[in-house]
Amino acid sequence: MRNVELLIPASSLEVLKTAVKYGADAVYIGGEVFGLRAKAKNFSLEEMREGVKFAHEHNVKVYVTANILAHNADLEPVRAYFEDLKTVNMDALIIADPAIFTIAKEMLPDTEIHISTQANNTNYGTYNFWYNLGAKRVVTARELSMKEIKEIREHIPDDMEIETFVHGAMCISYSGRCLLSSFMAGRDANKGACTHPCRWKYAVMEESREGQYMPVYENERGTYIFNSKDLCMIEHIPELIDAGIDSFKIEGRMKTALYVGTVARTYRMAIDDYLESPDKYYANLDKYRELISQCTFRQYTTGFFFGKPDETTQIYDKNVYERNYVYLGLVGEKVGEHKYTITQKNKFCVGDTIEVMKKDGRDIEVKVISIQDEEGNEMESCPHPQQKLFIDLGIELELGDILRKKDVVTA
Repeated sequence: MRNVELLIPASSLEVLKTAVKYGADAVYIGGEVFGLRAKAKNFSLEEMREGVKFAHEHNVKVYVTANILAHNADLEPVRAYFEDLKTVNMDALIIADPAIFTIAKEMLPDTEIHISTQANNTNYGTYNFWYNLGAKRVVTARELSMKEIKEIREHIPDDMEIETFVHGAMCISYSGRCLLSSFMAGRDANKGACTHPCRWKYAVMEESREGQYMPVYENERGTYIFNSKDLCMIEHIPELIDAGIDSFKIEGRMKTALYVGTVARTYRMAIDDYLESPDKYYANLDKYRELISQCTFRQYTTGFFFGKPDETTQIYDKNVYERNYVYLGLVGEKVGEHKYTITQKNKFCVGDTIEVMKKDGRDIEVKVISIQDEEGNEMESCPHPQQKLFIDLGIELELGDILRKKDVVTA
């Protein structure tokens, strides 16, 4: 059995630390340029260095994305960016473009290179091509089945690694190579600026009836003919391991610490349980399903892993998120008995019942006893996001614990 890596996304330094605390073996991040999540907060060079230092102190690896499909004007700036990355000490670069790959091999010869799913990696010949050029790992295309991934493992060198997305949002375009955003909004998805037009509502207009829009009905909430469900493979850890996949990748470099913590701890628990005892894993399937449903998602599917989706595993569906919890913030330093700092993300009030989400799978229900502002003034509620507060929940907490409350709409 090959070693299994749990690879978690991070949109910011705060989220990186959450990913590490909640069970990541590795974290992937983007800099301020040349990644495919241009609208994410992303990392400055200084934040990258701090994040890598923190991760390495906890024996967690950090991979940096540089996976745009480059145009001529990008190549010299990429060189300058890689010069800056020499100070970061990351564990690998994630790259899709052959020109950027060539520059990376020249400028960062000792850095591992992983080939992004954006490079359309659908067969073992492609894997061997990249291996012969010096790549350590290739990320499978989203369109591959479990059977195809297993065949790839059988036809590539044993020391070559396979990375596969196992959870998160999916794209309707082939391996994420979308032109809709460029055509409809002038924003290039292949350079990280996707406006997600696949999530918009559409109607049909007949040529001779200009201005008469006829909706395409799919469900009571609207028409989303290009939309996709979210991938979730928490119930299929054994098959993923059997296929020879080395790294289980979670999508979500624009997600909150609550999302990242929820997904990381659930997959960490499921992987560890299975490696300890398959019987333990199967006995806990209901628990994994419950935990993974506590994050924001768009209904779940197994994607293409078990064949092309049909009417029973339909990918395309509504654009409405299922949200069971609201993210309140992360527990900071202790400043008194049961008193901790927090940078508040969403409103809560004195007397509210909220939950402390622990990395070991426990969710502790507590009541908010007091809230104070930075000057120590008592507050009944905290309606302003990003406000720094002191809170008392009546119990001892740990640095980095996630605070959340049930969503009144869906709970």
